[in-house]
Amino acid sequence: MITREVTVRNSVGLHARPATFFIQKANTYKCSIWVEKEERRVNAKSLLGILSMGVTEGTTITLIADGPDEAAALKGLADMIENGFKAE
Repeated sequence: MITREVTVRNSVGLHARPATFFIQKANTYKCSIWVEKEERRVNAKSLLGILSMGVTEGTTITLIADGPDEAAALKGLADMIENGFKAE
């Protein structure tokens, strides 16, 4: 299991459209992935879970991955966050 902290910098945070792009990307990986904010952890492949976190601009979240492609998953998702949640 590995973790990585990332700060959300886009103006709408991890809401609606960016969350959809994030989840689509997360679902391309085989490993289990979670997003943690403060003491709350949700499945990164769950739209309702992600939206329920209320991640806004400037929020630091922790990405957690466990499985065969965990390093690639964290790199891909962190890159997406740092690039403003643009779909690839």
